[in-house]
Amino acid sequence: MTILVLHAAAALFMTGLVWFVQVVHYPLLHRVGASGFSRYEIQHTRRTSPIVVPVMLFELGSGVWLAIVPPTESSALLLANVVLLAIIWLSTFVLQAPLHRQLARGFVAESVDRLVSTNWIRTLSWSLRSVLLLFVLQTLTEPPPPAPIPQPVAPLMQSPPMQGVLLK
Repeated sequence: MTILVLHAAAALFMTGLVWFVQVVHYPLLHRVGASGFSRYEIQHTRRTSPIVVPVMLFELGSGVWLAIVPPTESSALLLANVVLLAIIWLSTFVLQAPLHRQLARGFVAESVDRLVSTNWIRTLSWSLRSVLLLFVLQTLTEPPPPAPIPQPVAPLMQSPPMQGVLLK
């Protein structure tokens, strides 16, 4: 269960980070200015990578592990978690990374717009993963339903004493 808790914590961290990047950071790239944009983008990538890459690698490894050896009956949800991780990694390497490399050569407004629009894939995928993982954790940590209270056994009905019957 520890790996699941750490995995969920990493997903929640990345979800918060990707929402900040999506709503604040990427849209502000339009305000950096063309003259210093290349230097800014290179520094952005250098400073972001040491924070993001280890967490993403941990998410990938622990997510695959949890799908293979699920600690709960929620194996379908943990499999969905890995599918969403694959979408995040695919989006990162096919869409966002090439756009960042292009922007490192200089400001292109259309590239920033495309970075913002395609990053919704990762933002929504991380958000959905967080919801799934919180649900899995909730099912593992909720107390079991209380055991039924045994009902006292009703005493057997006592028959009234039989009056003697005379048979002739």
